[in-house]
Amino acid sequence: MFTIQANKSGTRSINVSEENLRTIRRFSLFQLLIDSNGIVTEQSLDKLKLNIRSLLTTPEGSAKELLDLCIDVIYHRDMKAFGLQNLMALYERWNRENPQAEE
Repeated sequence: MFTIQANKSGTRSINVSEENLRTIRRFSLFQLLIDSNGIVTEQSLDKLKLNIRSLLTTPEGSAKELLDLCIDVIYHRDMKAFGLQNLMALYERWNRENPQAEE
């Protein structure tokens, strides 16, 4: 279990499981999410939510792990742009340390 800081003052945090990180990888949720300026904004979070919402309408997207990711992390009451930026940093670090197995 990992914990990300959800606000700048550090008073709010969100728990992220390894299963959540695997789900982000499986559905490539962060691919093309951020504009070329590299700044994570509330619009980035809204775009992610819309992408997930459209995935949930597909047969593959109705997977339990995607719903768990939504409930536990993405739609968490404390999730804002700052939290998304920290989630993306955690994912990048985790992805480097846990390379995807060859199929």
